Amino acid sequence: MGPTASGKSSRAVEEALTRNGEIISVDSRQVYRELNIGTEKITNEEMHGIPHHLIDIRNPEENYSAGDFVTDATRLIEEVSARGKLPILVGGTHFYFNALLHGLPARVDANPKLREELEKLPTEELVARITRLDPRRAGELDSQNRRRLIRALEIIEAKGKVPARASSPSNYRAEWIVIDPPKEELRARIDTRLANALARGLIDEVRHVREQVGDTRLNELGLEYKIVGEFLRGERTEASLLPTLSAKLWQYARRQKAWLRKLNDESS
Repeated sequence: MGPTASGKSSRAVEEALTRNGEIISVDSRQVYRELNIGTEKITNEEMHGIPHHLIDIRNPEENYSAGDFVTDATRLIEEVSARGKLPILVGGTHFYFNALLHGLPARVDANPKLREELEKLPTEELVARITRLDPRRAGELDSQNRRRLIRALEIIEAKGKVPARASSPSNYRAEWIVIDPPKEELRARIDTRLANALARGLIDEVRHVREQVGDTRLNELGLEYKIVGEFLRGERTEASLLPTLSAKLWQYARRQKAWLRKLNDESS
């Protein structure tokens, strides 16, 4: 585990090579085909022959839920273990980790009236509300995924700060490896990652995905796709992309770091 751009993928490969492991991705966006540059998806060369699971298993227009992840990850953990290999879970989607280890949130029906009201609010206000009502949940969510933010507020409205769990915690014995670089190093890594992504063709990738899924779905695929989508619609300049993405991604990384600190405190 670790914040975005901290080097989780390469560290996981090192662990798999030395410990006879296979990797199970815990990333809510790398499940989608076509989202390669924006999600910094690991390449075949970087895998060094280590099997990677739950990458490129859905088309961008399809949904993939935490429930889908728990079902798939549970099956894969059993299959990898049965082969005598060590399952190594790696990613930054903390909500998926929580769902697998501690159980899925209880079923909450949609609230059309509340959803209609929330749809009118800017993304920043949605994040602020979740942070105020349930700080832990705020740290688990992609702050640019409006669909998940609105769904989280529906659950909080119905269940309170800590939603009841619909499934029991797992009995997995987990060894945690948390990569948490110092602030200055992580900020530099984020800037380098974004500059490389733009140089490698992020704008063309977003343009291609946008043609497939449209603007509403594009905004749900993460801040890289949302911000570049704004440029493609003429709502911002190309020169603004790097500084805006850097600031937004750093905000997200800070929330991830806060969640990891809370996890460490609870485990101590």
